[in-house]
Amino acid sequence: GCVLVVSVIEQLAQWHNSTVKAAVERLCNYIPGKYQTVGHMLCCIDREMNADVVCHSLKLCKQDPGQPLCHLYPPPKREKRSPGLLHALAHAGQKCQIIFAHSSHICYFGFSSLCAFPLLTNLCEKIKYVIRNKLPFEDFDGDKFSTFPTLRGYHWRGRDCDDKNNTVYPGRRPDNWDVKSDSNCNGIWGVDPKDGIPYEEKFCKGADSRGVVLLGDSAGAHFHIPPEWMTVTQMSAKSFADLPTAFTDELDWPQFSEITGFLNSTIGGWTDSLYLRLRRRNRCNHRDLQNISQNGMFNLTTACLSFSLARNQLLDNPAIVIYATIGNDVCNGYRDTLSYMTTPKEMLSNVVKALQYLDSHLPNGSHVILTGLVDGRFLWDNLHDRYHPLGQLNKDITYSQLYSFLDCLQVSPCSGWLTPNETLRNLTSERALQLSNVLKDIASTEKFANFDVFYMDFPLKQTAEEWHKMGGEPWQLIEPVDGFHPSQIAAALGTSITWQKALHEWPQVLGKENPFNEQIEAIFKDQGGH
Repeated sequence: GCVLVVSVIEQLAQWHNSTVKAAVERLCNYIPGKYQTVGHMLCCIDREMNADVVCHSLKLCKQDPGQPLCHLYPPPKREKRSPGLLHALAHAGQKCQIIFAHSSHICYFGFSSLCAFPLLTNLCEKIKYVIRNKLPFEDFDGDKFSTFPTLRGYHWRGRDCDDKNNTVYPGRRPDNWDVKSDSNCNGIWGVDPKDGIPYEEKFCKGADSRGVVLLGDSAGAHFHIPPEWMTVTQMSAKSFADLPTAFTDELDWPQFSEITGFLNSTIGGWTDSLYLRLRRRNRCNHRDLQNISQNGMFNLTTACLSFSLARNQLLDNPAIVIYATIGNDVCNGYRDTLSYMTTPKEMLSNVVKALQYLDSHLPNGSHVILTGLVDGRFLWDNLHDRYHPLGQLNKDITYSQLYSFLDCLQVSPCSGWLTPNETLRNLTSERALQLSNVLKDIASTEKFANFDVFYMDFPLKQTAEEWHKMGGEPWQLIEPVDGFHPSQIAAALGTSITWQKALHEWPQVLGKENPFNEQIEAIFKDQGGH
């Protein structure tokens, strides 16, 4: 984190030909006020010292005994005749002590220290509980749906239309055909004055209404760090307008995602999702979505589902459940990465237990789609020699360097794929294929009372082929900042491929097309917002 922020400040000073202090103040002015903290830690920055030197000097980066000295940049040029980075650190440490003695307060960023304040401790604990259990922070009636967008609110689940009544929520079957009020939040309620028939009964009875639930990892949650946050040639106050939303959504953007997206994308590309297509197919499905994904999640447990899933077997409509932990079972930051990967035996046990839990909670007529793991060799093959956003100004940081830096720190999102070691990349893909075959076998052999099970490969190859036909490059399918997750373009194209497969091979999963869609939109156009 220190290396990132210091790099941006040094590049801002370079780009605007200003002092470091002016660059810090410029960045402070870009950041929304409540996300700034006052301090003097960045006074140590000197344009002659790279970010590694500064951060090690400040003791924000350290070298543990027996561990390599991790750095993103090569040692400063003027130190090349001396013992490299270590000598540069010694020189910088002396300089920082002098600067600290004469420094005034300058803004720096971060809010991990906020939870140390006694008045905020309980609030922080509640936020951690919410994120851990994937539940809305603001949910007054306890039905797991909210009227607040972030902190696991309606960006992640259909928006509640009455947060003081826990019998009113998206996805339930209508109460008395919603004659007097909208019990399922799809915006359809009341009685047609022409014939006295409730609109829900007229338009939605026998319409195969169903919701969509995603059980996924950071790819499903749609992790994204805007590249303009660290590309100084594009940086302005506008670049950080979404910062509060991004942080309170854990740097995820589920509202634009492949399965549950429903808003027009503001992060590039376009939004297309399974939910939007189900809604267009049947307007009665409005707001019936749940994104139960989490950064770093794998081995989805029944305990996790029991906290997070909102589906009543007796009162609610069936659901299409997408099980898509596409990489985390083989991805970790450990040096001995193969030892920490999920084994086929563990995969079988974990997934069958999760499916058994779903069978006891999903309404009859539901469907489950198991998605195979991605072949992550695509990442290194298409990115390793390209410049990262941090390296574009000076042509000095490639993705290969970034991957090595993160791997050295043991915080790599995937040591097995983000590595120059081709053998290790192949072994990681081999394990991913083994785990995908476990899912495929489950879909062909396991039977459940309340849903059928399907399997599909993660459509990376088809997505790349489709994007190539549109004139795109493979690297554009990968998030530019982390160099790891699917981009907005990849998410939208993946939706189209998944939909076509379901339409041709499993039409029963998608339900019937509702012939009353146009009439519903005409009558309830003012009640169709998300």
